[in-house]
Amino acid sequence: MFAQDNNGKKPLVEILVDLQVRFDYEFTYADQIVKNIFILTPDPKLNLKEAVEYLHETTGLEFRFLDGNYIVINKINTAFNICGFLIDQVDQTPIASASIIGDADATISDAKGFFSLTVADKNEIIDIRHLSYAPVIFTSADFNTKACDTIKLSLQNESLDEIVLANYIAKGINKLADGSMQINFKNFDLVPGLIETDVLQTVQALPGVQSADETVSNINIRGGTNAENLLLWDGIKMYQSGHFFGLISVFNPLITSKVSLIKNGTGVDYTDGVSGTILMNTDDKITDKFTGSLGSNFTNANVFIDVPVGTKSSVQIAARKAINDFVETPTYTAYYDRVLQDSEVDKNSSQVVHSGISFDFYDTSIRWLYRPSSRDVIRFNFIKVNNELIFNEKDEQNQQASSRESRLIQNTTAEGVYYQRDWSNKFKTSIQIYETDYRLNAINVDVLENQRLEQENKVSESSLKLKTTYISSPQWSFINGYQFIESGISNLTDVDDPRFLTLETEVIREHAVFSAVNFSSESRNTQIKGGLRYTYVEKFKQHLIEPRIAINQRFADYFNLEIAGELKHQNTSQIINFQNDFLGVEKRRWRLSNQEEVPIIQSKQASLGLSFSNRGWLISATGYHKNVDQITSQSQGFLGPHIYDQSIGSYTVNGLDVLINKRIKRISSWLSYSYGKNTYTFDEFIPSKFPNNVDVTHAVTLGSTFSAANFKFSAGLNYYTGKPTTRPIGNQQVEENTIQYETTNSSRLEDYLRLDASAVYEFKIVSGIRAKAGVSVLNVLNQENRISNFYRVQEGQIEQGTKNALAFTPNAVFSILF
Repeated sequence: MFAQDNNGKKPLVEILVDLQVRFDYEFTYADQIVKNIFILTPDPKLNLKEAVEYLHETTGLEFRFLDGNYIVINKINTAFNICGFLIDQVDQTPIASASIIGDADATISDAKGFFSLTVADKNEIIDIRHLSYAPVIFTSADFNTKACDTIKLSLQNESLDEIVLANYIAKGINKLADGSMQINFKNFDLVPGLIETDVLQTVQALPGVQSADETVSNINIRGGTNAENLLLWDGIKMYQSGHFFGLISVFNPLITSKVSLIKNGTGVDYTDGVSGTILMNTDDKITDKFTGSLGSNFTNANVFIDVPVGTKSSVQIAARKAINDFVETPTYTAYYDRVLQDSEVDKNSSQVVHSGISFDFYDTSIRWLYRPSSRDVIRFNFIKVNNELIFNEKDEQNQQASSRESRLIQNTTAEGVYYQRDWSNKFKTSIQIYETDYRLNAINVDVLENQRLEQENKVSESSLKLKTTYISSPQWSFINGYQFIESGISNLTDVDDPRFLTLETEVIREHAVFSAVNFSSESRNTQIKGGLRYTYVEKFKQHLIEPRIAINQRFADYFNLEIAGELKHQNTSQIINFQNDFLGVEKRRWRLSNQEEVPIIQSKQASLGLSFSNRGWLISATGYHKNVDQITSQSQGFLGPHIYDQSIGSYTVNGLDVLINKRIKRISSWLSYSYGKNTYTFDEFIPSKFPNNVDVTHAVTLGSTFSAANFKFSAGLNYYTGKPTTRPIGNQQVEENTIQYETTNSSRLEDYLRLDASAVYEFKIVSGIRAKAGVSVLNVLNQENRISNFYRVQEGQIEQGTKNALAFTPNAVFSILF
């Protein structure tokens, strides 16, 4: 009908794009619904609701507003109608603005709680959802077609944070009112160089987050070390983060649906992580049908299933396994070369021949979700992670050959139980218990000296957290709770000839109570979250009081002002004793504070930010000051004159994070810039103040993504100024086998430059089965980027060693989704 006369009319698709840019809303629809529809452009004087009403009257389509600035467009089907009234189970009041979603249609309840929905048949699934109430699921056959049923809803089990900036950098990345960044992988575009949603690689696309050595096991948030980050997977603390000893995240992207990054203003219910917090969560929805995927990329094969167990629970299982036992891909080769640089495998004597070198890794993740009633939810999590490197050393001297095996094993096993109960529409409680166990073990055999060295680092941690939430009004809510944590860490060193054995075991128990007040104005323009956490450390009889605050103020329609501050502490550090620890592949071992050479780390941070969002533009700038005290020099990875020194110090960072993002139709482009001046203070060193080992003064990222219905493409350029380094004094001879160095960190490595690209295409195979194919390239230009350099004495001469970042690294993926 609309295609007969297009005089003066425009395609509906173009009009929708114009409205998206003007009002910062996003229309969601199937292409065939709006295809070949031409209408006159709405009057520019109309507001959004008036313009949408005009579109509805002109096209006959249904436009439905959803939370999060989304509008769903559907065709109206009068095949079969159902209706009902939604009321609160406790006070019997009507529930407005609830979403009632069918297979092909959806609607929202009005002020009286009334809704009417068109369905195709009696077997259609009807999903009823509201931000404040627990979801319920029916079939259309459950409804009375001659009258409207009354449906009672109970209070939702968890509160949702306010989104203040949507599609931050790319679709699916949102900034919340408390200043945290949230990535929803269910609604995610693509970041350059990635074809799968690797959690810890994705967060590095955000301003203020980098990796000093290009690994996921060494993420630096605002200039801190990786050991200063709190990693929680569904509330379970993780001490291991990387496969391939740091190049791939251990958190399976198929089961991890959402991740939040908190750089400042952390909630009082979290402890540790003096530099930042990364929260990873599985899906909180119980599925009503069997779904899954099966696929492979150039590093691993993977499988995922989501299985309903009755109508009240479902189980998710995800697993991955390295494929290099079957085929050695270009990605494996690039990772292999990167990991083994300057390791025991790479630098052994010419008299030693290596054979049978093999990498292997796997992970298994399980999540069981159960809702025994509308007021109760139970979740069980289990994760098992394993990395393994094995090689043989063969000595061919004195016409006799001997061969012995060296190996490195790194694994984690963790499990947790979470239970939440809604006692009323204003009060709820939760309890979480977890146990996490980490082990790093290496057996290093020196066939020339006939010596065997075993090193082991073990972490075992248990935690109990109780939390209550009381909502006194739509504006005020209160959080209170208690947490107990017991952490035990042991370190073993065992040499067989000459015989030497040390075993150190430490345990710390701490009790904490916390309380917070959250305020939201009626207009939602003012959001304040503030609280206090008190911790008592049994072993040291130490009392710690840590205030936290996050304020967001929206003004002049398009601006947001953010203020955040926090005090935090942590009892764990990662120590690097020697550069040949654990075969030189994984050199860091966890240690507990002992208030002597390893004290409790304490931090304080404050930040101020301003954001602007309108007409597809997003501009954000945040300045911050951060101080971390009581760090040990052995945790910082010195490679120069202080490599074996033991000293206690601090570092201070003054920085600025800036982001400029522009969305035009299906294209999102961004430019981010981070400035940081990161300075150590170690009173026992000369000089006492000098640049931090991970002081990246300037970091620039330029990227763009294109997203269509089935195709996504992304490319980006990363530029960092070189990290500090310490070089030997020019023309200086080696004195008593000791290198004479210049002032600590007075030189810089070469600047870092890397271009990445990736593309993913999804297509239908048969009804109910889809496929995804993708390719990516890290370091498209094959730029040689130096991560670090170091110096050692060989036969009275200074020898320089270097470590380089990944070279040209292609990857590909193919998955079947069902």
